Amino acid sequence: MALPPNKIAHFESKLRDQQQELEQAMLSAVEQGRETAAEDTQDAVDLAVLSYQKEMLFSQGTHGHAMLTRVRSALSRVADGSFGECVLCGKTIGLARLEALPWTPSCIDCQEKIEKGEIEEAGQAA
Repeated sequence: MALPPNKIAHFESKLRDQQQELEQAMLSAVEQGRETAAEDTQDAVDLAVLSYQKEMLFSQGTHGHAMLTRVRSALSRVADGSFGECVLCGKTIGLARLEALPWTPSCIDCQEKIEKGEIEEAGQAA
């Protein structure tokens, strides 16, 4: 059972909003990273705080990039007409799951199998 066009448009709008938020957050993280610069006069505590801030910005950037990749993949599925179908088994992804995670590529059954290690996540095979 395919998703109705109005639902696909709803999810596409949510995904585009999420994409814009992620892109802005990543730009902000890059700007903050540039502003975080070590000075010669800093003591050990200041250097530790600076190091922690840089690590947090790096972590946020990594997470943001991964989320942005998922959102863009979902938008590609909207464009090619496969949005709402599990990329692993082809079944329709439940509306409640799509409302919570509109970028998800898999149905709940396949996600549970991924988490149990029974199957590999789509795009993870080398």
